Amino acid sequence: MDRRAFNTLLAGLGLAFGNGRVRSASAATLANVEVFSLRQNGWVPNSPHLPVIVYRNALEAGEGKESVYEALFERNGWPPQWRNGVYPFHHYHSLGHEVLGFSNGSAKLMLGGPGAHEVQVHGGDIALLPAGTGHCNLGSDADFTVIGAYPPEQEFDILRTAPTPEQMARINSLAFPTTDPVQGAGGTVSKEWHRT
Repeated sequence: MDRRAFNTLLAGLGLAFGNGRVRSASAATLANVEVFSLRQNGWVPNSPHLPVIVYRNALEAGEGKESVYEALFERNGWPPQWRNGVYPFHHYHSLGHEVLGFSNGSAKLMLGGPGAHEVQVHGGDIALLPAGTGHCNLGSDADFTVIGAYPPEQEFDILRTAPTPEQMARINSLAFPTTDPVQGAGGTVSKEWHRT
């Protein structure tokens, strides 16, 4: 059995393996966190000072699990706004930082604009994209389901060209979230996101 299948089995039992022992699990303990930065890529501004955060195996996956992701985001102060997928064209947002909960299926995403950073996501994974981060669905299962959420008073727009000076100023001045959408207060966001 591979590591992902084993961790999924433990998660289904409400357990996690760490420090040589099995313990009670939560989204904060199950997630294997990946952090990486993206520089400007052509017309896609990205956010060189705020990294992308990918939480692997953060929650149980499967058909009908959308409300579990919505409840987690809501509990951590990120009101859920939609259920859908990821558009199959490169775009970014200037009105809000975005968390994407992948509740079912899998997809290959391109983050950062054309030719930037390819990421494979599976049900159970969650990605936090700072405003300005390009993203595009390169291919997904028919059952690929995404839950989108934003910090309070933030939302999405769909930009497919270089930002205007006003849009860039908005991206750079957006309020930081007060809590991590997955891990809550004191989570990875508070450790990785800093103003320059």
